[in-house]
Amino acid sequence: MDGNIKGITILGSTGSVGTQAIEVVKQFPDKLKIIGLAAKSSHTKLSQQIQQISPLMVYWDKSQNSDTIMTKYEKLYSEIPDLCTNQNVDIVLTATTGVTSIYPTIQAIRSGKNIALANKESIIIAGEHIISEAEKHSVEILPLDSEPNAIWQCIQGEKPEINRVFITSSGGSLRSKPLEMLGESTVEETLKHPNWAMGPKITVDSATLMNKVFEVVEAKWLFNIPWEKIDVIVHHQSKIHSMVEFVDGSIKAQIGPSDMKLPIQYALLYPDRFKNPSINKFNPLENQTLTFEEIDQRRYPCFELGIETAKKGKTWPAVLCGANEGAVELFLTGKIKFSEIFTILNNVIKKHIPTQSPSLSDMMSTFQNAYIEAINSKV
Repeated sequence: MDGNIKGITILGSTGSVGTQAIEVVKQFPDKLKIIGLAAKSSHTKLSQQIQQISPLMVYWDKSQNSDTIMTKYEKLYSEIPDLCTNQNVDIVLTATTGVTSIYPTIQAIRSGKNIALANKESIIIAGEHIISEAEKHSVEILPLDSEPNAIWQCIQGEKPEINRVFITSSGGSLRSKPLEMLGESTVEETLKHPNWAMGPKITVDSATLMNKVFEVVEAKWLFNIPWEKIDVIVHHQSKIHSMVEFVDGSIKAQIGPSDMKLPIQYALLYPDRFKNPSINKFNPLENQTLTFEEIDQRRYPCFELGIETAKKGKTWPAVLCGANEGAVELFLTGKIKFSEIFTILNNVIKKHIPTQSPSLSDMMSTFQNAYIEAINSKV
């Protein structure tokens, strides 16, 4: 392959981030090429992507009744490790949810591949392991989430005299709902995010602010920022994606449209910037009001619980991720109320006995056990 073209494998290609990443790649055929696609059960969508892109390798979960739609692509089928370590791949983009991409991420790093990171759980559960492996193999972790990506952009060319980081939050889909009615929110209204087009799980996490807990942990691991220097503020307009204050009092902010294609493009084409006509531009005259608020703990009880749990280290972040995964799944399937997400999280976390100096295997087991406990919870 042309040495000027970056080869990309996308894990989770049929999800929101995966599909938007494909849109970005299509804009730059002389700079980016998709080598591998991986999806679980969205076979129709994956089939369409294969026809449009013609990747060299494809993975799908054959246990998910991969009917005749996928059998015609059998010659392209490869296992996940092959997609992540192939010689034509330069960047592995992790756009899955949950823990499925943790081991593939580490395999890719050990093969010298840069990681375009959109999977929050990877860093929450395996941050120490991933950062250590990346340093050992001189691999770059390229954050795709809009807020960590914004921090990354703000610190370019700066010495590390960071005084404070402000991670912004839209407040989620339920930010204006009266508190007394919040607990009865339906799945349908919770999934109607006012600013962003995201997958179901991350949209619920946005409504509970658990996604901001994960982004605080990301900032700590990716940029080596102490807990006490990371603040989260509510910014309804979602135009300022994060801000960095330096020791001299100067603040740099990354400002742009509410469009995930922008951070995706920055990560995939880093360190270069190119015009993309499919991305709308920010016009300050059309955005004359930008507001900032403190987090209302009554509206977002999961946030404080999540931050305090994550700060404890050891296996606590894994139990937080697992319990949240289970609770959100119960809500999305209509088995619990929105208010009961916090109840389940709190109950599972309170019962946890941490493992001292946990291995990656310990963290994965803790995640799975917490997930199962949450799923089997009786509220």
